[in-house]
Amino acid sequence: MPTYGRLPVTFTKGEGAWLWDQNNTRYLDALSGIAVCNLGHAHPAIHAAICKQSQTLLHTSNLYGIEPQEQLATKLCQLSDMDNAFFCNSGAEANEAAIKIARLYGHEKGIESPAILVMKQSFHGRTMGTLSATGNPKVQDGFTPLLGGFIHVDFNDIDAIKDALKQHNNIAAIFLEPIQGEGGVHIPAASYLNEVRAVCDQNDLLMMVDEVQTGIARTGAWFAFQHNNITPDVCTLAKALGNGVPIGACLAKGKASTLLTAGKHGSTFGGNFLASSAALAVVKTIEDENICQQALEKGLLIKNKLATALKNNQHLIEIRNKGMMIGIELDTPCINLVQLALEAGLLINVTNNSTIRLLPPLIIDNKQIDLLVATLVTLINQNIQ
Repeated sequence: MPTYGRLPVTFTKGEGAWLWDQNNTRYLDALSGIAVCNLGHAHPAIHAAICKQSQTLLHTSNLYGIEPQEQLATKLCQLSDMDNAFFCNSGAEANEAAIKIARLYGHEKGIESPAILVMKQSFHGRTMGTLSATGNPKVQDGFTPLLGGFIHVDFNDIDAIKDALKQHNNIAAIFLEPIQGEGGVHIPAASYLNEVRAVCDQNDLLMMVDEVQTGIARTGAWFAFQHNNITPDVCTLAKALGNGVPIGACLAKGKASTLLTAGKHGSTFGGNFLASSAALAVVKTIEDENICQQALEKGLLIKNKLATALKNNQHLIEIRNKGMMIGIELDTPCINLVQLALEAGLLINVTNNSTIRLLPPLIIDNKQIDLLVATLVTLINQNIQ
């Protein structure tokens, strides 16, 4: 089905931050499969884990114990200060689990029709539940009637949350991205997540964070919420957790961790031997190689180099970053840069029509950073009029 606006290229192999197409032309990957391949392509530790696991078991289903899944749950809970984990296959599925937890929580509190407070310009997935939670009319167009039970308010506006709570007495949870990725790499005020946490505590609500794009070291911490020294009640993961092997996770803490019981939720493939083994290798590599610190340092380096090179460009509004999650907002549409960058051997993305989004592999080196900056700056200066 024609569900993707694909670029005219097919890749055949990769190594680190590089990809090669069918003609053996090399490209610098500054997108990481949309924040998935944080450790780059063909990483030896991931390769070894997949090969080793494939020699014994790939799948038995969740009717039985899965040792690497249990090990992964233990490790993720240790890193996040959460209590337990549900495994699935994607970010949308992880977010569906979070939505179900919020509904169960609301019903346990005696709310007949519980609602979830979500953000405008957010993106949580394309299933009917996550599409309804998403705050972007463009991606919802044509799919009405949407699922009820979601109340949208402005992102990065704690007063909007407080006003909604005054108007609605059926809110059970607040669900948000710590940084809005698809919405244009929007980073909230430093205190915003702490204020959301406080509002949830004061009103007995679940705080649920969608870390599908921000999690697993992308922002320079294991989870973006850790920059604020808080712990949510629910945290969803996917993308980089498997470095390309499909896996999602919904982590829960305290009162949220006991709601999904046998028969309430499930997944045939979720957390199977192959996916869990790959994810364990990802987590171990990030720990062993101090990737979080590298993401912090390299992200700041890229931002500073871009800021210096573009300081005289009249179309530049702002460069935003948290670790290796970088947005370059211009005052004019720049979607044409995606194709032009491809022709120049660079993979980028444009979100919200006028924000260049960079999500390079966290293992990118300084020489590759220089090439990335030089290529992108030239494209912007020559083609954005």
